[in-house]
Amino acid sequence: MPVSTPAQADPRRWTALVFVCLAQLMVVLDGTIMNIALPSAQHALGFSDGARQWVVTAYALAFGGLLLFGGRLGDLWGRKRAFITGVIGFAAASALGGIAVNTAMLIGARALQGVFGALLAPAALSLISVMFTETKERAKAFGIYGALAGGGAAIGLLLGGVLTQYLNWRWTLLVNIIFAAVAATGALAVLPGFRGERPRGARLDVPGVLLASLGLVSLVYGLSTAETHGWASATTLSLIGAGAVLLAAFVVLESRLTAPLLPLRVVWDRNRGGAYLAVGLSVIGMFGLLLFLTFYLQNVLAFSPLQCGAAFLPMTLGMVVGSTQIGPRLAPRLAARALMAPGFLLAAAGLAWLTQITPTSSYTSVVLPGLLVIGLGLGSAFMPAFSLAAQGVAPQDAGVASAMVNTSQQIGGAIGTALLNTLATSATATYTRHHPGTQPGGPLHDQALVQGYTTAMWWAVGILTLAALAAAVLIPHHPHRAAHPEDPQYARHQRSRTTADHT
Repeated sequence: MPVSTPAQADPRRWTALVFVCLAQLMVVLDGTIMNIALPSAQHALGFSDGARQWVVTAYALAFGGLLLFGGRLGDLWGRKRAFITGVIGFAAASALGGIAVNTAMLIGARALQGVFGALLAPAALSLISVMFTETKERAKAFGIYGALAGGGAAIGLLLGGVLTQYLNWRWTLLVNIIFAAVAATGALAVLPGFRGERPRGARLDVPGVLLASLGLVSLVYGLSTAETHGWASATTLSLIGAGAVLLAAFVVLESRLTAPLLPLRVVWDRNRGGAYLAVGLSVIGMFGLLLFLTFYLQNVLAFSPLQCGAAFLPMTLGMVVGSTQIGPRLAPRLAARALMAPGFLLAAAGLAWLTQITPTSSYTSVVLPGLLVIGLGLGSAFMPAFSLAAQGVAPQDAGVASAMVNTSQQIGGAIGTALLNTLATSATATYTRHHPGTQPGGPLHDQALVQGYTTAMWWAVGILTLAALAAAVLIPHHPHRAAHPEDPQYARHQRSRTTADHT
């Protein structure tokens, strides 16, 4: 007879999900909300173009570099405590950035946001994982989470445009205080306590923390410098090489420890490993959309920041429909690969449609349908991907397993920014060389820009296709096979696997 877990029996779990998702939305928004506000912030504080990139990079480096540490800290410290600490710390860092009086204060606040985001994000995902274990409920909960994870970046562009245009750039940071106050108050009131979630006698793997954090920071920073210094520069190659060496040393160390920062069993599982890889590849492809379509709308079609943000709403709508209607209805019946692979292929098809853009294209006939199709595809694929990321792990590993999917997103974003921007810039330069007389502001200049954007988009189509292939080949998960440690069928499934291994 199935035994109900405390999370399943708690009638407040759906209310708790609202506050968890609100906090997660706050973290996702901050990946893009400052992008539109940057010109205003630069004018107000008077920082250089070189310093401007650090307002974005400082957040990405701290967030991406400390995710594994934040995830394991949540496992050892307690998910609820880690979540609430992350929310409050993120709000405090946002307030510091909102009142910044100089460049150093703003960049420092952004880095501090990344530190607390690295604690908050894995805790949020692992909380959902342990609160919802029944198949249909889990599908709905992760559908909502997937919609926020995918559509939050587009919402950030819209909100950034609204706040910058009608208030000022500082409110793109100060608005987090409102999000955090609601999320923290609600979480304190309704989040259940999880007894026995902290392993007794467990210690933090300090050497692993140092190797993983330094390796990820070096890798993410190296990929971000490739955008400005080039892939062949000594700076780029040395940073990426150092990151690879540190991460390789981290893997060797983790394989020899009894209480590692990242138990390798979390990654070697085909379902989770396949989900991490597919999500990372899909995020690279998404940057072919968000980055270059933003440039296209503002630089070529002359959209205002607010119009540009609103232009992405159809993609957000598609993601919401895919994550909350299509994914949850099909996930309990279909194998994960049967939902993820077609979803990523549908997104690739939508991106391929967008490669038709020209300097005079109509938004409604070209951009709008492409965005809607992309949203539907990614929303349908993200729902099972995020569910698999923390499914089937022991409770004491839920935080670090959740951190891995966030890490794959951060690495994917860094690769997407550097790789696709390099490809777009090269294609634009080639077009300019072959068309003498190309002048800034002229029709040939716009055509040169569009040539670069569409080239990058075609590469993104290929990368999304690889994400579909990874899901189809690597992920064997089927909903009728129990895959959660708290499911009574899971133990029987594990015993049968052990028996088969010894036979």
